[in-house]
Amino acid sequence: MEKAEKKENRYGLLGKNISYSFSQGYFTQKFKDLGLNDHSYENFDLQEITELEQVLSQNQLKGLNVTIPYKEEVIPYLDEMDAQAEKIGAVNTIKFTKQGLKGFNTDAHGFKKSLEPFLKPHHTKALILGTGGASKAVRYVLDELGITNTFVSRTKKEGQLSYGELDGNILGEYTLIINCTPLGTHPNVENKPDLPYQLIGNDHLLYDLIYNPEKTTFLALGEANGAAICNGLKMLQYQAEKAWEIWNTP
Repeated sequence: MEKAEKKENRYGLLGKNISYSFSQGYFTQKFKDLGLNDHSYENFDLQEITELEQVLSQNQLKGLNVTIPYKEEVIPYLDEMDAQAEKIGAVNTIKFTKQGLKGFNTDAHGFKKSLEPFLKPHHTKALILGTGGASKAVRYVLDELGITNTFVSRTKKEGQLSYGELDGNILGEYTLIINCTPLGTHPNVENKPDLPYQLIGNDHLLYDLIYNPEKTTFLALGEANGAAICNGLKMLQYQAEKAWEIWNTP
């Protein structure tokens, strides 16, 4: 931490158990490539969102990214929200302004840009696995693209499906499946969403927001049955670049 404190322009990531994080490595390399020796990026690993107050009072920061599980919990700490982030209901980028903290959502930008090259005309209906902060950005993009979508969760709620309801009829209709759960993330790589994978076929596109491992069990099982697959690495790269743009726009 001592080295980071000497840097004039400090950025970081808020999350829980984030030692694996993509962001720190990505931005550290970016600063090096750009010759920004007075820039640093560090992880702020919080066990509770209430610890954010201490982070803010003890550190002079220029910008923050936000990851699981604080994309929604961080909102009460903000002074302002970008219109898109407000509509999504989740924040993954914070800009420090003269007026205070302003929240943005660059997940939507990253997801849309990484998904579009894989979409086929028959991908008109999507299942969103999980209901956390990232899933809200996914829904926002699918709505924008005119793709009908339904949340799937372990416990049945109104307007959602449970995993037990996923049968041949539903999977025949919903040919885009997006995993927004952490199931399958390193080191628990054998974990996977509870789907009837034998019902997945050539018409399906499976998208996993996870990027570590590169091919999760969810994606591997889909690919084995002929589905097209995509992981979350490009999404993270696109959202990181969008965050950098936001931090550097006056």
